[in-house]
Amino acid sequence: MNIPNNVKELILKRKEKFVNDKNLQLIGKPGYSSPDEHILPDALTSLVLHKNVLLKGPTGAGKTKLAESLSAEVGQPMHSINCSVDLDAEALLGFKTLVEKEGNTTIQFVEGPVIQAMKNGHLLYIDEINMAKPETLPILNGVLDYRRTITNPFTGEVIKAAEGFTVIAAINEGYVGTVPLNEALKNRFIVIDVPYIQGSILEGVLKSQSSLSDGDLIKSFVQLSEDLVTQVRNGQIPEEAASVRALIDTCDLAVFMPPMRAIQRGIIDKVEDEREKAAIRNIAETIFG
Repeated sequence: MNIPNNVKELILKRKEKFVNDKNLQLIGKPGYSSPDEHILPDALTSLVLHKNVLLKGPTGAGKTKLAESLSAEVGQPMHSINCSVDLDAEALLGFKTLVEKEGNTTIQFVEGPVIQAMKNGHLLYIDEINMAKPETLPILNGVLDYRRTITNPFTGEVIKAAEGFTVIAAINEGYVGTVPLNEALKNRFIVIDVPYIQGSILEGVLKSQSSLSDGDLIKSFVQLSEDLVTQVRNGQIPEEAASVRALIDTCDLAVFMPPMRAIQRGIIDKVEDEREKAAIRNIAETIFG
């Protein structure tokens, strides 16, 4: 990975800051690979310059793995939020609860991932940020811009983020259930396009991250992935059918069952439309028989 020396120095400083952090179990695992050799170093550079990073790409392209690899590279714990239409302020910031202590009942505020990350100077990963309702996200405006500040509506506390706090977010544009990301919000990020992993890079990922060791079978699964990606780009099958995550699961299953049955369980049965299922099955049968 080609990283400028001045960026390496900033990475080392971050690692030193968190070496004794009590939340080291929150550090992500490395392993992201990409056909674009600049993605990881560019994302790292943005991160150590305290820029928020928005990872944009199709489902299963490895955005979460990239976020985990960034956490691992800088040795910085990362708190995560999975967005949905039900996401509210409590899921982001925390909630009040009753606590019994020494025979007395008191109200205690349990801090959510945003406040935990801010107070500790950790990373905050917001997955599928464009799945959240548009009226929910403005809560984060002050968190994401130069102020790095939020007033907790549940306690009145004004929280200023500790040094090192940075946000990584991910979006799947055009995916069912998503909404266009507000331009003012998008403007608070450095945007990095994350493409599908293919060819020899995908082969390496399958060898290192799945249980399958049969080299010929792995090459066949790489071919399957390439054919599925082509069909996704042609609009014939949904993005999740070409997910690297689903492919790794399928390779694991193929250690213990015939490949076609593994593909059925790991990929085909995740798709709802019968025509799309048939298209995936036909592609798989041309490769695996």
